[in-house]
Amino acid sequence: MKASVIISAYNRPEYLQRTIEGYLSQSCLPDEIVIADDGSTAETASLIFSLSRNSPVKFLHVWHEDEGFRAAKIRNKAIAKSSGEYLILCDDDSIPVHTMVEDHLKFSEKGCFIQGHRALLGQTVSQDFTFKDISLMALFYLMLKGQAGNILNAVRLPLPLIKVSQSLKGIRSCNMSFFRKDIIAVNGFNEDFKGCGKEDSELAVRFYKYGLRRKDIKFRACCYHLYHRHYSRDSLERNLALLEKAKSENGYFCKNGIDKYLQGL
Repeated sequence: MKASVIISAYNRPEYLQRTIEGYLSQSCLPDEIVIADDGSTAETASLIFSLSRNSPVKFLHVWHEDEGFRAAKIRNKAIAKSSGEYLILCDDDSIPVHTMVEDHLKFSEKGCFIQGHRALLGQTVSQDFTFKDISLMALFYLMLKGQAGNILNAVRLPLPLIKVSQSLKGIRSCNMSFFRKDIIAVNGFNEDFKGCGKEDSELAVRFYKYGLRRKDIKFRACCYHLYHRHYSRDSLERNLALLEKAKSENGYFCKNGIDKYLQGL
C-alpha cells in the first residue's frame, strides 16, 4: 500500500532536517514525503531541495504565504497534492522511531484512524537529538536529568497495547494516520480554524460522525517531540467554539475544507 508522510513545518529548518532524516532511515520507507509548509522562509526550501536531491523517496514541498498559523489550510493543500492511499501525519518537531511507517501501515485498518503517541524531550537535549540517539537506556538517563518525559510510550513490548474508541482525549495530529479516502470523505481539515488549537480534535469529531473509530497503538509508532515554546493561544476560545459546533451538528462534511484543492486533479 502506497504511503505518504505529511510533515507540517514552519521556520524550524534545524528541527525539520532531523525529522526528515528520521523518515529517510525507516525500516519501511514511505513512498513520498510531503512538506506542508505554513509560510517558511527560503532557508526551509533550500533544506528540502538539498535533502531530496539523492533521496530514494519522492519529495513534494507545498507552501503558502505566511499569514499566521494556518495548519488546517496547509495540511489540506499538502494532502491534496499527495498520492498515497495511506497518509501519516507528523510535525517538523517530531522525530520518528525507525519503525514509524512500518507500524502505522501494519496496524492500519479499514474503518479506523490511528493515534500514535510521543515521548517529550527537554530544551537542552532537543538542540542536537537525532534518530540515532533513540534508545530506551538513553531516554531513561535523560529522564533522570529532567530532559525526557512520557518515556513509557517509547517502550517496545513484544505485543502492542491496542485500544479502539471514539475518545477525544489526547488527539494529536503530530502522530496520526488514516486512509486518504476517509479524509476526503469528511472534506479534510476545517479551514475555519486559524491559530493553534483543536483543529485535529474537530477532525476527529467528524471522523466519528462519518463512522470511523480511533485506534490507539501503545508501545509502537512513537515519536520524540523536540522542545519549543508554547504557541500563542489567542485563538483558542474561538477554536473551542468551532469544536463545540462540530459536536452539536449531525454532519461530518465541513464546508471550508479540502475539496477546493481537488478540483481538476
